[in-house]
Amino acid sequence: MLKSTIKKIILCSLFCLGIMSSAIAQTDTTKKQNKEDEEGAADPAGGSTDLSQFQGEVQEATGTKRYCTSKIFGISPTKLISIGYDYQLGYKMTTSDVQPDGKTTNEQTENVSRTHDLRFLANFPVVSNNKITVNIGASYMESHYAFENKNITATSNRLPNSLQNNALRSANVNFTVFKPLNIKTFLLFNTQHEVNGDYDLTQWQPLGYMKHSITALYGWKKSDRLQYGFGVARTYRAGELNYIPVILYNFTAENRKWGIEALFPARVHYRRTFNPRSILLLGYELEGNSYRLQNRNNEFGANNKDVELRRSELRMRAVYERQLSGFIWLSVQAGYRYNFRYQVDNGDFYRGLGGDQLYVMKNTLTNPLYFNISLNLVSP
Repeated sequence: MLKSTIKKIILCSLFCLGIMSSAIAQTDTTKKQNKEDEEGAADPAGGSTDLSQFQGEVQEATGTKRYCTSKIFGISPTKLISIGYDYQLGYKMTTSDVQPDGKTTNEQTENVSRTHDLRFLANFPVVSNNKITVNIGASYMESHYAFENKNITATSNRLPNSLQNNALRSANVNFTVFKPLNIKTFLLFNTQHEVNGDYDLTQWQPLGYMKHSITALYGWKKSDRLQYGFGVARTYRAGELNYIPVILYNFTAENRKWGIEALFPARVHYRRTFNPRSILLLGYELEGNSYRLQNRNNEFGANNKDVELRRSELRMRAVYERQLSGFIWLSVQAGYRYNFRYQVDNGDFYRGLGGDQLYVMKNTLTNPLYFNISLNLVSP
């Protein structure tokens, strides 16, 4: 009851802020585009951390080595602190047990009336000069599932019973390093260290189950409107551990009205800038992680001691971001959530493209619309 009340208060507050932003928009349509549009950089890990915009300006003195900065003109504002709420409409969840011979049995379907998340992130630079920028960040997400059937038991449907009784939680700390090599090239590193599962906040998950992700990238800054790079990542975005190539591409058109923000394959967006206070993003993002399930009552089998839910979803979306006042921005997004992976596994391991390890359960979800709203403190 308390959690429900808190969330209603948060929603009402954010709704009021949305009304305020509409009023601000009516009085701010005549402002000219400023050459120092909100500038930021990509999140190299595809996670919650954004690159800092506090990289110092290059030194122009003769004989002084010059370095590129992490920012380009026009990119969407970097979020220093963000509090958000995410809501998925109803959908169907079908679960099946996997037998030793690979066949599936005991197929059952439950109707999920809604899935809703509370999200928080923080991101700050700790070192910032011409030669290097180091950021430290943290994030927390809590997901709750509500089913139409209130009487699901472990014997009737194991996974929905577990999700109905226990929220999925994810907490991480992350580090980002931007190292310019000269005026044109740079290195980018990001690491994330996460605990994910259906643990209770009063009984923290053992750190031995922490997930570690890393991205390393070599890039070029061709101008103040274009940067790109290539690298590799160790990531859980697809739900289970993967090693994949990544491509960074940030571009702003000469007229500053549109651009591209991409860290492929994690996300790609087309950006339309209406004015310095109003931005629209169209594209997709792949969200996902592997969550350890406690298996409290052996609902997933006594021999499965390290049960993990491989959760991953592709979000095709439109995101509208609007300055409310000063460094306070409102972000509203709506889109279609496509289920990429939702299997139950035993242990954290690398399956690879040719891996034949059997899942504990194979599950499918139908695909609903979703909505997200957040209030953000952005960098100058």
